[in-house]
Amino acid sequence: MHVPSGDTATLELVSFEEALKAANTPSGDYDIQKWLYAPNFYCDYRYILGTRGKKPLICIGINPSTARPGALDNTLKSVERIALGNGYDSFLMFNVYAQRATDPNAMERRCNPALHRENMEAFRYVLSISDAPAIWAAWGSIIEKRDYLSACLRDMLQIGKEYGASWYCAGAVTKKGHPHHPLYLKKDEPLKPFDIENYLRTL
Repeated sequence: MHVPSGDTATLELVSFEEALKAANTPSGDYDIQKWLYAPNFYCDYRYILGTRGKKPLICIGINPSTARPGALDNTLKSVERIALGNGYDSFLMFNVYAQRATDPNAMERRCNPALHRENMEAFRYVLSISDAPAIWAAWGSIIEKRDYLSACLRDMLQIGKEYGASWYCAGAVTKKGHPHHPLYLKKDEPLKPFDIENYLRTL
């Protein structure tokens, strides 16, 4: 379980630039040739967790939980299976909001602009890794938990356009059009195009 220690505005945030530099520095805790983990230590927020490769699938959830290199939770294990099953050589788990919380109801009530800004820098980075970025929308109905999440996602759509990203989903969408969460999907579940712009018009 991870319960936030308080609002992230009270934290001295590690910028994404600093976090990336540390993530690319050899660590005694995990293999940096295999894992991309920023920040590279466990704290109340996380920008990126995933494996390194030439053709990553970028999976988008709402907020990070307890996973870390070598200790993936069930959601991340499912993400990795789906990525490999669809022909990708790696996965990168990214989130609409970077605050870590096992229970989304524990997320802070107001968006921290500084945390969001650094998270968007991280998003630009994960998109820059690929010539043709592939984004898997996988947040389920959790996006309804906080009003600011849809605004964060709209920023991601615009950034995605800059990098020519393609959006996908897996499994059936909900009645409200939310893309399926990674849990409880078959390991060979195919990705299919997801109309993110039309979806955002309904939020």
